[in-house]
Amino acid sequence: MRNAKTDARRWIAHRRNTELMLVVFAVLIVIFGHAAAGLAVHDELPSGLAVYSAGLGASAIAAHFAVRRFARHADPLILPVTVLLCGLGLVLMDRLDQSYAVRYPGNYQALPVAPMQAVWTVIGIALMIGVVIVLKHHRVLQRYTYLGMAVAMLLLIAPAFFGADQFGAKRWISLGPLSVQPGEFVKVMIVVFFASYLMANRDALALVGRRFLGLALPRGRNAGPVLLVWAVSLVVLFYQRDLGTSLIFFGAFIVMLYVATERTSWVVLGGLMAVGGAAVVATTQYHVKARVAAWLDPMAIYLPEDQRPPGIISDQSAQALFAFGAGDLTGTGLGQGHSDLVGFAGRSDFILATVGEELGLVGVTMVLFLYVLLIWRGLAAGMAATDPFGKLLAVGLSAVLALQVFVVAGGVTGLIPLTGKALPFLAQGGSSTVANWLLVALLIKVSDSAGRARTLPEGNATILTPAIREAEAAPGR
Repeated sequence: MRNAKTDARRWIAHRRNTELMLVVFAVLIVIFGHAAAGLAVHDELPSGLAVYSAGLGASAIAAHFAVRRFARHADPLILPVTVLLCGLGLVLMDRLDQSYAVRYPGNYQALPVAPMQAVWTVIGIALMIGVVIVLKHHRVLQRYTYLGMAVAMLLLIAPAFFGADQFGAKRWISLGPLSVQPGEFVKVMIVVFFASYLMANRDALALVGRRFLGLALPRGRNAGPVLLVWAVSLVVLFYQRDLGTSLIFFGAFIVMLYVATERTSWVVLGGLMAVGGAAVVATTQYHVKARVAAWLDPMAIYLPEDQRPPGIISDQSAQALFAFGAGDLTGTGLGQGHSDLVGFAGRSDFILATVGEELGLVGVTMVLFLYVLLIWRGLAAGMAATDPFGKLLAVGLSAVLALQVFVVAGGVTGLIPLTGKALPFLAQGGSSTVANWLLVALLIKVSDSAGRARTLPEGNATILTPAIREAEAAPGR
């Protein structure tokens, strides 16, 4: 028994020391990138390099020590990968701020965004630390399932009544000088609800109603939740013209539904409904129709105005493709590209184009690999979790992250129409940054629970912490 406890302590210490080394390595990579960009643009080190390095390093180390103290069994890769993505995003935004100031003097695009993004990053890390400390166990979230869902629905529909129409979509709420995207936080809250609902109803949802064209279709009364989520997704898309959020919500639910029931018919049915709904809205909503037209022929913007397809008014998609082409295999080097030609969305929707131009195909591959690594560790935490709620929660959060990366990267590279979403951690967006740090905090808590179960001696799995006992005794269980 003593040897087992000693081995467990060594295993825990090894994971946390590995995390610390990787966090420090990630911070050093980011500092080097910031210095390289400054030297390329101004032939000197950035004036705020010391302050930037100290701030990022202190925030990352604080997050590590919070995990080390309150989630010591957690996966050691989740935090370092997130720190590296956030830091790289700040480097790219600061580098683009300087180019925008030169290219668009006196224009709103010349205003720097990196300082405010750094503030949002610190807020996001602080929220992550708070969740890691306060949330004793992920099962506690089950106690607030329906309350959380009610709040999520209110936040989701709020922009339709109180939001501002910006850049062709209506998904922002203005709070004084700040604008917030409630949908970024709703994506986390709705996954918590889905995980709780599917855990309680997975047996009923797995039942087969009838067969059609070789597919085992679910029973009509059990298909109600899918139809409801599909309808809500369409409402969001139709009134807020937010294709990306709708795809993420509906896609995450279908993934979680498949994991809970193991019924392929749900995936096929959900896919058909998603395609059908998107096709209907794309033919009725001018903004969505214009994005489809720009996707089909991005170079049409350079035709004479009377020869362009209706709705094509921006050359951003074409400029992004030019940026990827200019980057070739290894890129032009940080600070030596011209991605500011993309226009106003170069620091948000199209920041991947800067990666492609200045870091090349190698850089894009590495950034996508970081996302894959983060998603993989989230899924691994779900697979290792000992409770169904934890499994579904980790899978759902990982699916949300994967879908958001897909719809953004796919839109920028021309694989699918643009959706207007921000690339997680890398792109400008305060709401997105804070919400994604919340997502990471929950993944850390699930992986901590899975790691703790792994260190329990065999046959001793009945040991429960007070937080787990409270969650197990929650209403509805």
